[in-house]
Amino acid sequence: MKEIVLNNRKNGMAVLLGVLVLYVLAIAGIVASSLQMSRSGGSAALTAVMIVSIVAVSIGWFPLCGLRVLKPQEAVVLTLFGKYVGTLKDNGFYFINPFCTSVNPAAKTRLGQSGDVKSASAGNLDAAVAAAMSFENTGKKISLKIMTLSNNRQKINDCLGNPIEIGIAVTWRIVDTAKAVFNVDNYKEFLSLQCDSALRNIVRLYPYDVAPDVDTTGDGIADEGSLRGSSEIVASRIRDEIQERVTEAGIEIVEARITYLAYAPEIAAVMLQRQQASAVIDARKMIVDGAVGMVEMALERLSEKEVVVLDEERKAAMVSNLLVVLCGNHDAQPVVNSGSLY
Repeated sequence: MKEIVLNNRKNGMAVLLGVLVLYVLAIAGIVASSLQMSRSGGSAALTAVMIVSIVAVSIGWFPLCGLRVLKPQEAVVLTLFGKYVGTLKDNGFYFINPFCTSVNPAAKTRLGQSGDVKSASAGNLDAAVAAAMSFENTGKKISLKIMTLSNNRQKINDCLGNPIEIGIAVTWRIVDTAKAVFNVDNYKEFLSLQCDSALRNIVRLYPYDVAPDVDTTGDGIADEGSLRGSSEIVASRIRDEIQERVTEAGIEIVEARITYLAYAPEIAAVMLQRQQASAVIDARKMIVDGAVGMVEMALERLSEKEVVVLDEERKAAMVSNLLVVLCGNHDAQPVVNSGSLY
């Protein structure tokens, strides 16, 4: 299906004024002919004027069915007896064939900013919102504006099998109205489902955090890619994956962003303990490295200054005491020795 952009003249105002003038003349003809017939009796001319005026009043409204008003960034897909005629995209007041019908299968479908696809007839929408949406969708116009889809958070296993919860926000717009209307049943629902599928396909390639021996790029070489540390790269791959799937629906994906990322509740506490343990180990390693360096420096300085001559046994005792003091979690309790070690 190829989009056909119509360049119709904007004759809507002229047709509207013409219909109003026709009704004024028809009503005037009915009134005048009725008065004349009541005064001088009926005649063939007066009867013809009366019939023509009545017919004009009865069917004169029909051209009004061909009036279309388009605001900026709106489009109307037109069909005539089931055949695709074309698409109006430029804003203005148009008159088209009254027998043409507007087509938009997603006219009553609403993409929530913080939920998945909802319908205008859903019971959880209040009356005011439903009425506003019903009025807006009467003409079955297609919005060409950039819109945002924020699906519900999904629980997905990463490449290590850990369940995580992730949510994305996708900005998108319609670039081909014919494909959007005729290639898929409902382009909004189609987009929502493809976003879920693409998100699962990409997330399962990455670990939540950096892990050894994990290849996230598919080149056979382990790298440091992760959902938490490579969010920009992950979002770009998600966008490309979605775009590949929705091109046939005439949709362009402008951007995809990760809005929420966390371990699933059932393992969040365990993973927090794991992170805390890793942080403690790193801190202890740093403390021990520093303590060994300080002990080494102390022994060298004592030897250089010849403050005290220590044999191997006394060096070992001193090293032990310094490491206890430097690596301990609590303040040292000094013991004053007034005698010999022996």
